[in-house]
Amino acid sequence: MEPEPPAPHLPPPPLLTMSGITKSFPGVRALAGVDLDVQAGEVHCLLGQNGAGKSTLIKVLAGVHQPDAGRITWRGRAVSLKSPVAAMRLGIATIHQELDLVEGLSVAENVFLGHEPTTAGFLVRGREARKATGALLRRLGHPEIDPARPVGRLSAAQRQIVSMARALSHDVRVIVMDEPSAALDPDETDNLFRIVADLTAAGVAVVYITHRLEEIRRIGDRVTVLKDGRAVAGAVPVEETRTRDLVAMMTGRDVGYVFPARPAAPPGGTPVLRIEGLARTGEFAPFDLELHAGEIVGLAGLVGSGRTEILETVFGARRPTAGRVSVDGRTLTPGSVRSAVRAGLGLAPEERKAQGLLMLQSVTRNVSLSSLARFSRGGWLDRGAERRAAQQATRTLSLRPDLPDALVRTLSGGNQQKAVLARWLLRGCRVLLLDEPTRGVDVGARAELYAVIRQLAEDGLAVLLVSSEVPEVLGLADRVLVLREGRVLHTAPAGELDEHRVLDLVMEGSPSS
Repeated sequence: MEPEPPAPHLPPPPLLTMSGITKSFPGVRALAGVDLDVQAGEVHCLLGQNGAGKSTLIKVLAGVHQPDAGRITWRGRAVSLKSPVAAMRLGIATIHQELDLVEGLSVAENVFLGHEPTTAGFLVRGREARKATGALLRRLGHPEIDPARPVGRLSAAQRQIVSMARALSHDVRVIVMDEPSAALDPDETDNLFRIVADLTAAGVAVVYITHRLEEIRRIGDRVTVLKDGRAVAGAVPVEETRTRDLVAMMTGRDVGYVFPARPAAPPGGTPVLRIEGLARTGEFAPFDLELHAGEIVGLAGLVGSGRTEILETVFGARRPTAGRVSVDGRTLTPGSVRSAVRAGLGLAPEERKAQGLLMLQSVTRNVSLSSLARFSRGGWLDRGAERRAAQQATRTLSLRPDLPDALVRTLSGGNQQKAVLARWLLRGCRVLLLDEPTRGVDVGARAELYAVIRQLAEDGLAVLLVSSEVPEVLGLADRVLVLREGRVLHTAPAGELDEHRVLDLVMEGSPSS
């Protein structure tokens, strides 16, 4: 009697399965029968354009939204995630791109918020919380972050680490990371990937959402692609899928960094914006710049190089310790946003949801916010005129959906950014300051935003651009200033620089030229 052949090796059952998940909101079907399965110890990447359904799917997984139909199983058992607390208790933690930290609380208080170590059920053991937080921060490679420091005094990259520490303070088996590298420089990103590798080695599954396709190659095991609320590719091995194919599945076309053509000759004439000797002690050294109508100037540098600080100081959100800013020859009042806006400056901030938008207000109100006086009639607001003017501005930028009364929080990231740009278009600004304009914007919508920014420049706006993505700065700007540790190292036309040269400068430094 011949021995029976060995049983075929079967993969372990998924840790988490989402089957046929459907979710609709008034006027839109966000998810139409999406499937997702996650294995213990894997990095499962989730891709899709803004509006594809990624955020809704993750909110269902996090217990924020309840699905209209479908089934969720955890280790083979059907579960119902009625709230974020229920998801966390099960072992599912979500690190959102727009970090939900409390700025007035300390690092340790944020990490253990809602599950503080206590004595007798009500006396918080603060020393124990700080000690445990310190251990988590060391595990994450950031022992320099003080557990007692208020979160409001941390950098964006440090806040990202605190959010990860908070997730790890629970007994988690699945961590969802939404654009975790968006605010990190290359070294920080390498550290993030080390953390992800440590987590998966310990059996923790990571659902990783990113718009940086090169990151998938570095850390991803499998990938699911969403488009129009459906999974067009489900759990395919990363190593077997070409980047070109992923982009085509996401967008329906082959697209990457697609930049509009630059003008044949650089803009000239009298500068619209003149910055002379602008400085803030401890943040950036004296900074000079002349910016012309129709010109896009990019500031390239790592996180902490002073890029954002320069933009916010120009806009009056920070008070300079030296120097001056003028628009069309008119000197602005230092540290005064009102003076800057009246002179024709507009800012699209890096944290657009926290700093640039009223998320619970309509598209119309967000667009008209800086121009409300224009629609005032005898102390009353002419809402019809406000709505018509805002819609004209949003249609100029092809904001979708074309629903002036829609809450801005329901828009995709790219269309939220268009709402910010439409505000300054309606205001009639002369100089547009853009801080990470495509952060959290998918690969397809980026090309559209690039075209919008270039068109605004061609229509006569002067644009000062900050981006962490060197190809974006080089592809979109006419002229580039490379910064390192608050100083300009190099200035050149964008066409004379390449990515390797810029990275060499920001990593190693070089005399200014």
